[in-house]
Amino acid sequence: MTMKKISRISYGGTAAIVTSMTLITGLNAAGTDKSTLITALLIVALADNITDSLSIHIYQESEQLDEREAFIGTLSNFTTRLSGSLSFVLIVFSFPPKVVVLVSIVWGNLLLGVLTYFLARERNVRILPEVIKHLVVAAVAIILSKIIAHLLT
Repeated sequence: MTMKKISRISYGGTAAIVTSMTLITGLNAAGTDKSTLITALLIVALADNITDSLSIHIYQESEQLDEREAFIGTLSNFTTRLSGSLSFVLIVFSFPPKVVVLVSIVWGNLLLGVLTYFLARERNVRILPEVIKHLVVAAVAIILSKIIAHLLT
């Protein structure tokens, strides 16, 4: 995978993975049911994704990126984020509530680790420190979502 292709999916992929893991963890800790959790994930997969994609597109235009490249980048971000988010919806739909958080965290860490692996390889930097750094940041976001849920419920 080339750096240009990685950059097209890196933002959307990371956003889908970390946001989905934190939503699942936080809303589960708050005691929401499956349908509420799926609804929240779908809202993020669509509405938040559209606003992020628009933001990326406008940023690319402000950087005077070629119109075709800006469109491809925007579409790649939207598609990557949508498919990533839908994979978490599938987890919530398929697994019993008691294991949804664990399965989503394992799945999310696997996806984030693979994305980081390819990115680190393309950048020619040490892979393990990059993977650890990104997984730690994701863990902090997950922990914060659980803390917020416990404080407010």
